[in-house]
Amino acid sequence: MMGRVSISSGYGEDSTNVSNIFIDEYMSEANDAQIKIYLFLLRMMSANLPTSVSALADKFNHTEKDVLRALKYWENKGLISLEYDGAQHLTGIHMEDITSANARKYGRRRGDTVITPVTAPAPQVVQPPMPATSASVTAIPTRNVTEVASRPSYSAAQLRAFKQAEGAKLLAIAEQYFGRPLSSSEMSIVYYIRDELKFSDELLDYLMQYCVDNHKTDFRYMEKVAINWNQNGIVTLEQARTETYKYDSDIITIMKALGMENNPTDKETSFINRWRNELGFSMEIILEACDRTVLAVQKNRLKYCDGILQNWHKNKVVTREDIAGLDATHSADLAKKTRTRASVSSIDSKLRSGESSIRLGDNRNRFNQFEHNTVDMDELEKLLLDN
Repeated sequence: MMGRVSISSGYGEDSTNVSNIFIDEYMSEANDAQIKIYLFLLRMMSANLPTSVSALADKFNHTEKDVLRALKYWENKGLISLEYDGAQHLTGIHMEDITSANARKYGRRRGDTVITPVTAPAPQVVQPPMPATSASVTAIPTRNVTEVASRPSYSAAQLRAFKQAEGAKLLAIAEQYFGRPLSSSEMSIVYYIRDELKFSDELLDYLMQYCVDNHKTDFRYMEKVAINWNQNGIVTLEQARTETYKYDSDIITIMKALGMENNPTDKETSFINRWRNELGFSMEIILEACDRTVLAVQKNRLKYCDGILQNWHKNKVVTREDIAGLDATHSADLAKKTRTRASVSSIDSKLRSGESSIRLGDNRNRFNQFEHNTVDMDELEKLLLDN
């Protein structure tokens, strides 16, 4: 049974704000169930009220699977983010800033689950005590708009000076990460994070990379994460990595699948990120490699698992069917080698038992096995002299 999910914001309880972008660009493609679910989430968020998958199902006479499909639909559209616990139970819903789909260069990949570390110092939503059999839920509130509005307003001259001097390298890196020239507003956010929040170039670089890797290309999201890090005293690259690893559910799941309960180190994370990004494996394939690793070895599991995945990548494995094909080929090769070894062993046994046509007890050596020459040398000499 899934627990209750809290949704909160700073809007008043007597109104629900619906973005025109949602009406113009998203509503026409969604079905009735998806639209109802999204609008009801907005309603509950505006009133700071909790809800649950079962409550949503009861409200609109849907099944829980229908509700989950609708939630995944809006997550794939980038309008919400869903948070899960270790058992993959839904524990939180984050209502994302809605932006025009036409302005997006990067879309959310199907199947991605984003666990956002953004937390705001907003008042806690008071929930009734949960029964012992229900999972407790941590709410992920939307950051109060007034916090972002406190960013200074930079003049065109200030932004131009920043772009031509100390910000030149950072802005160039940002354009590479986000794949487009930056607007004045986006440059202002980079300037604010560096100038007001005192992020080093290294930390700001990692922040941008983190956002893009999670398919968050809205600079307002990046600003919220930066504010959160600043409020939590995160000032070094190592601290930022530790913070983001805590919220990466895939890394946590993979570590547990390998029997590793520790917080992931940089080296361990680099292995897992290479499997996901460089080799391009899905979680399904990675977890299959983890299962095989645990059954095979007790130590050096990360390297052993890496060996499996490197071999699968070499053999262009994408699906479980590809793995089954490799397994079948390997079994056939193994059977062939077994038959060959059995044949060699049989020959060796015959040699030892004297059943071979090659008689080891014969006294003849290789020289004696040739027939001796029978030519009469005296007769040969006489013939030569006659000629």
